[in-house]
Amino acid sequence: MGFVELGYLGLFIAAFLAATVVPFSSEVVFSALVYNGLDPWKAVFVATAGNWLGGMSCYYLGRLGKIEWIEKYLKIKKEKLDKFFAKFHKYGDWFAFFSFLPGIGDGIAVASGFFRCNFWIVAISMLLGKFVRYIIWMYSSGYLLS
Repeated sequence: MGFVELGYLGLFIAAFLAATVVPFSSEVVFSALVYNGLDPWKAVFVATAGNWLGGMSCYYLGRLGKIEWIEKYLKIKKEKLDKFFAKFHKYGDWFAFFSFLPGIGDGIAVASGFFRCNFWIVAISMLLGKFVRYIIWMYSSGYLLS
């Protein structure tokens, strides 16, 4: 049984996995479900929740502060974290908004935790970024809003 057959639950799981280091695209599941008749706005909220929780799990892994674990399990090199450190000091905790970006989003979420960024600011900014991501996906995919 695939993600699409699970409906909103499948979308939630797909979005959660996509926000972790598992190489996965929740947008494919999102599109298939909405194309098959699920409500686009509900799909946005479900995908946002799953993706946000996945991102926050990366934040907590970063908070553990074990660079060895981050390198081994998340495949994020210390050099990459060091580059993020300079940007975090410049742009602050709101940088977590950009954790939805492909390729670097996981690193941003992990770095937010690793560098002990403010939990509430990270949580809010990450939630907003993930929400905007799925709204943009919904519009760019040509879905009509109900």
